[in-house]
Amino acid sequence: MDALLTKTEHKKISPEKSGEKISGSEILLRCLIEEGVDTIFGYPGGAIMPVYDALYDYADRLNHILVRHEQGSIHAAQGFARASGKTGVALATSGPGALNLITGLGDALIDSTPVVCITGQVFAHLLGTDAFQEMDVVNTTIPVTKWNAQVTEAKDIASVISKAFYIAKTGRPGPVLVDITKNAQNEIHEFTGYKKCEGIRTYKPKPVLPLTEIESAAALINSATKPYILAGQGVILSAATDELIAFSEKTGIPVACTLLGLGAFPTDHPNYVGLLGMHGNYAPNVLTNECDVLIAIGMRFDDRVTGNVSKYAQQANVIHIDIDLAEINKIIQSNVPIHADAKEALQALIQLCKPNTHNEWIEKFNSLKKIELEKIVHKEFNPIGKLMMGEVVNRLSALTNGNAIIVTDVGQHQMITSRYFGYKNPRTNITSGGAGTMGFALPAAMGAKMAMPDQPVIAVMGDGGFQMTIQELGTIMQSKIAVKMIVLNNNFLGMVRQWQELFHNKRYSFTEMHNPDFIKIAEAYSIRAKKISERNELDEAIQEMLNAKDAYFLEVVVGKEDNVFPMVPAGAGVSEIILEAPTKKK
Repeated sequence: MDALLTKTEHKKISPEKSGEKISGSEILLRCLIEEGVDTIFGYPGGAIMPVYDALYDYADRLNHILVRHEQGSIHAAQGFARASGKTGVALATSGPGALNLITGLGDALIDSTPVVCITGQVFAHLLGTDAFQEMDVVNTTIPVTKWNAQVTEAKDIASVISKAFYIAKTGRPGPVLVDITKNAQNEIHEFTGYKKCEGIRTYKPKPVLPLTEIESAAALINSATKPYILAGQGVILSAATDELIAFSEKTGIPVACTLLGLGAFPTDHPNYVGLLGMHGNYAPNVLTNECDVLIAIGMRFDDRVTGNVSKYAQQANVIHIDIDLAEINKIIQSNVPIHADAKEALQALIQLCKPNTHNEWIEKFNSLKKIELEKIVHKEFNPIGKLMMGEVVNRLSALTNGNAIIVTDVGQHQMITSRYFGYKNPRTNITSGGAGTMGFALPAAMGAKMAMPDQPVIAVMGDGGFQMTIQELGTIMQSKIAVKMIVLNNNFLGMVRQWQELFHNKRYSFTEMHNPDFIKIAEAYSIRAKKISERNELDEAIQEMLNAKDAYFLEVVVGKEDNVFPMVPAGAGVSEIILEAPTKKK
């Protein structure tokens, strides 16, 4: 009889009711609801089918988004997490379905994104027999997860899920995977309620604030003449943006942001001095090697920030604040290591540090900024000839007033957007940092929009990265996700082409792309689309995109051989950053 009922008429069981015997699959869904989950990104298959069958009765409480590829599901979960601060959830079947999550797991691990992935697995008695679609998902994903586990009995589902969410979100966040065998999904077990995990004996995610080190740091800061703050994503993850602003304003210390730290400090603040890194701003890179106290907060001294480590900030006393002890002294030796939550550390430093100003020091940043404006920025915002990526992003920033969630893919457009979009708020910059995952932006933007439906979400992509997950246009169509998409099309794998031009004598080996008609493809998915190539069309096209109530795709044809400068060449120190292509010796 039940088979004849419509979906809305199907039986609904209260998740608050406990002590009843239900399937492992339903236990899983009730656990997710108790964790506050309302959106899941997934793709069904044989080994996860019992969970999908149970989902049929929970459609009013769990919004399942059917992606077009499992990689899309985890990137969408990442975007959801990064935009909302919650834990993203992805669902996949066994075998190739589970393995398709690995790219996103690695991306989430290095970028500290809390996601819980739940995968189906073959029956427990078939484990190790090379059964159809059996893969050793647990051992395969150990290197790319913060924690993982396999569940073979229904009685263990609730406790493992509670532990999974606790580990994913606490301390330095990261991805967790739970692999559940099919028999555990089918088994009937008494559900006596869900208890959230509040601690694990061998896992201490939040360190005790080291007051002695805080006092030492404050003493260094109070005596500094050229102090300098490097703000990373840890400031955003610990919700310490207000504390960072207060600390900088009280002490007068200039602030630069890492790629993932963009949004931790408003770009229109007078103490903001720019973006760090290989394609960051000129002043913050050069003056890293002139500061006397370097205060690194929630950042890990990635090689794209440091350049040649032997030439990095050798003159400075380094204060390194990080919640992950493994990051302290891993790359740059610190004079004052502070193993702490960024918010707590900043609150303590605000109390101990004296009011100060460093106007002359900040003016030095401003003078170098003028050089960059003259040699690079002005030309990119007012080019002669074809449209340039810089002017497109500049107009996007102006027309949104910086009030949008920007999701970038990987490549030249990513660096240009990071340089020129005026981020004002935390969790408005979503990109693949450590892994540099092409194809990240489109599904991550879907997830961000699902998390923040009332905010404009704009995916900025290159023609290469867009085509890596282009199938997710189907998800946007089916789920009516009102995400905006801009493809900056130069018919090249632009960043690789730039390196080939500068360091490989313009030997453009397999980087030129013959692209399809993106407009026809978008329209085939019932997505409104437009293509422009002229400067006088730009503002109107961007505004039309922003005004659209539904999904919108905008293709902007840009110069084929645009390069991103400044640039720290491979092997160079940060103060050796170049403003233009090196002159070839004859």
